[in-house]
Amino acid sequence: MEKFSRTLRGYDPEEVNAFLDQIINQVEKMVSEIKEKDEKINKLSVLAEENQNLKDKLEQYERLESTLNRAIFMAQKTSDQIKIQARQESETLIQDAKNNANRIINEALLRSDKVEIEATMLKRNVNLFKRKLRSLIEQQLEMVDDIDQVEF
Repeated sequence: MEKFSRTLRGYDPEEVNAFLDQIINQVEKMVSEIKEKDEKINKLSVLAEENQNLKDKLEQYERLESTLNRAIFMAQKTSDQIKIQARQESETLIQDAKNNANRIINEALLRSDKVEIEATMLKRNVNLFKRKLRSLIEQQLEMVDDIDQVEF
């Protein structure tokens, strides 16, 4: 605490005024420092709020990224399943086509064998018919010859 010199009417006014000026300067300095600190606190508060907003946005983007990654993974998995299914269906179609081709070929071979057998039988029948016809013609010629030998 400050001690003042005594004068006739109490304390020395110049010392008191100097002390008051000193206190006023200190108070003004403290008020100025408090204002600066309040401004810094406000700036820090704004920065903290901005920081929190950025953290919230970052979390939102991370959730969005996670969702997109899951969607991409599911799309890729679905695509792979579709490819596998398409491959299986194509193999089934190819196998069915091969089976149908084999069946058609077998049926054609059977028909060709049947036609060949019929053609062979037809040739035999034609040959048989020729022999019978030749035999019949020969018999008829013999009859004509026999008629020539008969005397009228």
